Amino acid sequence: MGKRSNFARVEKDFYPTPYEAVLPLLPHLHGVETFAEPCAGEGHLVGHLQRHGYVCAYEGDISYGYDAMTHRFEDEATFDAIISNFPWTREILHPLIVRCMKIAPTWIILDADWAHTTMDTRPGVQPKTPDLLNRCSHIVSVGKVRWIEGSKHKSLDNVSWYRFHAQHTGGPKFIGREVVDAR
Repeated sequence: MGKRSNFARVEKDFYPTPYEAVLPLLPHLHGVETFAEPCAGEGHLVGHLQRHGYVCAYEGDISYGYDAMTHRFEDEATFDAIISNFPWTREILHPLIVRCMKIAPTWIILDADWAHTTMDTRPGVQPKTPDLLNRCSHIVSVGKVRWIEGSKHKSLDNVSWYRFHAQHTGGPKFIGREVVDAR
């Protein structure tokens, strides 16, 4: 999955969000009570957030016929934010960020290096535009997490939560790793 491994990617980038990855995000969800998760998979992220009192107003996934790029989930529910683990495949990721940040403030977990890359020259890949980073208001460092339940090792790459919103300009505020109580 990572750039320093030769493991095959899981189909449709289906990597359930581990609980340890959610904890650093919680202190930064100011004003968020309800959320939408348009790439919910089996609902791991939804469950983690609900454990902390957040209410999921919409939960969908392409595997159940709800493509976040085309399904108008914003017409089905009212929510304060979108919180998701989008597919990291750039040709899907970048248009999905653009779509969702126009609907509501959007928190997504990504590889930490995403903020440091400016161009992807692979054929068919939509490059990240400078405007995407300009529309990112926060980057919350998480570090390395164990994406594959039961595996002995954490990922080789660090991850961060990114908050995007169409009305934000001026780029992100970086929040370094904090010690978070796992209870």
